[in-house]
Amino acid sequence: MSPLQDPARHQALGDWIAARLDRGPDRGAVRVKALELLSGGAIQENWRVVCELGTSAGAVAQDFVLRRNGAATIASSRPLAQEFALLNVAHQAGVLVATPIAYCDDPDLLDGRFFLVAAMPGVGLGPRVVKDERLGGDRAALAERLGRELAKIHAIRPPHAALAFLGPAPADPARTVIAGLRAALDRLGAVRPALEWGLRWAETHAPCRVAACLIHNDFRTGNYLVDQDGLTAILDWEFAGWGDPMADLGWFCAECWRFGRPDREAGGIAARADLYRGYLAGGGRVDDAAVRYWELVAHLRWAVIALEQGERHLSGRQRSLELALTAKIVPELELAVLRATDPEVWRLADAG
Repeated sequence: MSPLQDPARHQALGDWIAARLDRGPDRGAVRVKALELLSGGAIQENWRVVCELGTSAGAVAQDFVLRRNGAATIASSRPLAQEFALLNVAHQAGVLVATPIAYCDDPDLLDGRFFLVAAMPGVGLGPRVVKDERLGGDRAALAERLGRELAKIHAIRPPHAALAFLGPAPADPARTVIAGLRAALDRLGAVRPALEWGLRWAETHAPCRVAACLIHNDFRTGNYLVDQDGLTAILDWEFAGWGDPMADLGWFCAECWRFGRPDREAGGIAARADLYRGYLAGGGRVDDAAVRYWELVAHLRWAVIALEQGERHLSGRQRSLELALTAKIVPELELAVLRATDPEVWRLADAG
């Protein structure tokens, strides 16, 4: 049984939450009624914390989400303390995220570090968001809103005192990413000629150097919440860092994240132009050629992450059918890389 499902731990967790909410004795306790493991979260665990706040005579219900490490993580995923700091900075910048509550570095409380945010309404599962037209409201408006939120993220620039742990911004974001992916393949001992070809192609076709900004680095359908009316929150900041802003646009538009709707280039939900329009309205600038370059890199990066996920299963650290199956998508991604780097494709693009 997970320590989060142990009722004996619930009172201690409730007391910890009450202290972080600065609830005085006159406002009553925080009682944890239940903890429910949420679906999703390929790397981290997310738990809904069902609470009752106040006295028995005037109690109100309030839910939170507790985020903690899974049984095994991957090298490119940031520690929870850093992810919480990134979430705080985004929240302060006006990005639509769940309100951060607190980070816990006491491993004795729940057998591991975690952080707590306010629970937000909505659905986040990528395939469902794409297929269920009742979610997200008007899809063009949803893509525009996502573009505006992305522009807010990219307005956060180095140096930033609260993000000192990110280190200096890369002078050449594209080649820095390629070097990191090549190093990850080497660590895994993976022999993947198609990926090596793609990495070399990306290295030799890298766009001009740009000034780095904060990028979400996993901005896609599946990492935001929507209800019937529209966007409710941007999720999952564990990969964020300094980088090329076009990388986020490319990741969002990559075919691997369209969930069966390749005709809707913006995350399977709308036209690319809708996303661009929102980004421009938010003060961003779009380099379409660079975005399409980063779409190719998105397939390379997702392939490497998929191999890392499979290794979590194969190593025995976290036995999981989902992780094992994730590694099986790599050949499909390799095919996408080979198609995208066909010389004829880029000759026609240059001619256009």
